[in-house]
Amino acid sequence: MAEISATLVKELRERTGVSMMECKKALAETGGDLDKAADHLRKMGAAAAAKKADRAANQGLVDSYIHPGGRIGVLLEVNCETDFVARTDDFKALVHNLAMHVAASRPQWVRREDVPAAVLDKEREIYRGQMQHEGKPANIVDRIVEGKLGKFYEENCLLEQPYVRDPDRKISQVVQEAIGKIGENIVVRRFSRFELGA
Repeated sequence: MAEISATLVKELRERTGVSMMECKKALAETGGDLDKAADHLRKMGAAAAAKKADRAANQGLVDSYIHPGGRIGVLLEVNCETDFVARTDDFKALVHNLAMHVAASRPQWVRREDVPAAVLDKEREIYRGQMQHEGKPANIVDRIVEGKLGKFYEENCLLEQPYVRDPDRKISQVVQEAIGKIGENIVVRRFSRFELGA
């Protein structure tokens, strides 16, 4: 196996924010391939996040973001397990970036479970009407409607939206990666978005 250079470890650390030891291990496991090591660390972060999901998150921050020009403002609450983590630069940056994302992407709810049943029923009714108008066979209408609901969730639920700073990742992935990096459960609790005249 090739020797893992300190420069390579440092580059992976800067790219992922994970500890030097974890970066070195990931590079060793992937034969020194930087991209594979980064993907490996992302998967490990997701696994770590899943283990921490049941832990209580009662601390955290409420952050505000006012878009230049003062026409859009956001208040966002994100919780973590300890006040120590809530005061770290990494956590503060995560919360602020999420607040900026809310300003830019206009989500209506945090997660799909927050969408009221009446809204979902109305969307299903609209989609079914569209399918009937297009003459789609009845046996595939339900699948098409569910596919359209998936798109509805992606457009309207914060955790399912593509991250404005990296559209290849969803907000839920950004949060999971932060959990893996910070080492505590993180929960996006709620937000309010204000737009002048809206």
